[in-house]
Amino acid sequence: MRIEISGLTKTYKGKVPALDGLDLLVPTGMFGLLGANGAGKTTLMRILAGLLRPTSGDVRIGGNDVTSRAGRQAVQRVLGYLPQDLGVYPDLSAREFLDYVGLLKGIDDRATRRRRVGELLEVVALTSEADRRLRGYSGGMRRRVGIAQALLADPRLLIVDEPTAGLDPEERIRFRTLLSQLAGERTVLLSTHIVDDIAQTCRELAVLAKGRLVFRGTVEDLTRRADRRVWSVVTAGPAPSGGTIVSALPVEGGLRYRVVAATAPTLDAESLSPNLEDGYLALSQPGPVEDAMRP
Repeated sequence: MRIEISGLTKTYKGKVPALDGLDLLVPTGMFGLLGANGAGKTTLMRILAGLLRPTSGDVRIGGNDVTSRAGRQAVQRVLGYLPQDLGVYPDLSAREFLDYVGLLKGIDDRATRRRRVGELLEVVALTSEADRRLRGYSGGMRRRVGIAQALLADPRLLIVDEPTAGLDPEERIRFRTLLSQLAGERTVLLSTHIVDDIAQTCRELAVLAKGRLVFRGTVEDLTRRADRRVWSVVTAGPAPSGGTIVSALPVEGGLRYRVVAATAPTLDAESLSPNLEDGYLALSQPGPVEDAMRP
C-alpha cells in the first residue's frame, strides 16, 4: 500500500511549521522514518492515521485522499496504529484489553474475536502472560500488546511511532524482529529517533529535520554520505574540534574519539569506514544538499 505525500504542511497555532512542504513516497514493505525529537515525525504519523488534519498539501494512501472524510474512513479500515504513548487499562488483562479493542474495531462475533485475540497473543509471544493484569507488565510487554491491538483488523498499513523507546536491549531486539516479520505484503512505517532500529530493520528510509525532508534513499545511500568523513583520533589532550564526536573510549594514552567531520580533525587522524549513524550525523554538516535527496 503506497503512501504519496505532496506539499504537506502543518502549522500549529502561534508556532513554526511542524511540517514544511513535505514531499515523500513510501512503497509497500518496511520503511523507516528517522529524525530527532521535534523533527515532525509524530505530526506526520498522526496525519497519516487520520487523527490530525494538515494545514495544506495532499496525502494519499492506497489512492485514498486522507484530507477528505471519506478518504480517512477508507484508510482507517485498513490501518493499524501504535502511537508513542498507548493508553491501556491497567486493571484489565492483555486478553481482556484486546477483546475490548476488537469490539471497538467492529469484530462483533465473539468466537471470531476470541480466536483473533488468541492468534495475536501467540504472534507477540504473550500467550503465557495473557491473563495477567496489564499493570504488572514491563514496558516491552506493553509495547507488544500495543502491536497486537494494531494488528486486530489485519491491517494493510501498520504505523508504529517510537516503538522501542525506553526498552531494554533484549526487548528492543525482540520488537525489531517482530516488526520485520510483519512487513511482507503490508506497508510498515517505522518512525524513530534511534538509528540502530532503522539499520536493523529497513532497507529504505527518509530523514526529517525541522519538518523538512533532508534525505530519501536506502540505508546504503545514507551510510555513504559519511565516506571519507569518519575519523579516529587518540589524544590525552583536548577533544578534537571541527566535527561531531560520536564516541570517546578510554585507551592507553588517553581517549579514542570517533569523529564525523568533512576534513581530518588532526594531522594523525585515521580514516574509518562509516556506519549508518555516521551517515545520519553527516547530513547536518556542510555538503551538497542535492546529493542527500533521491526521488
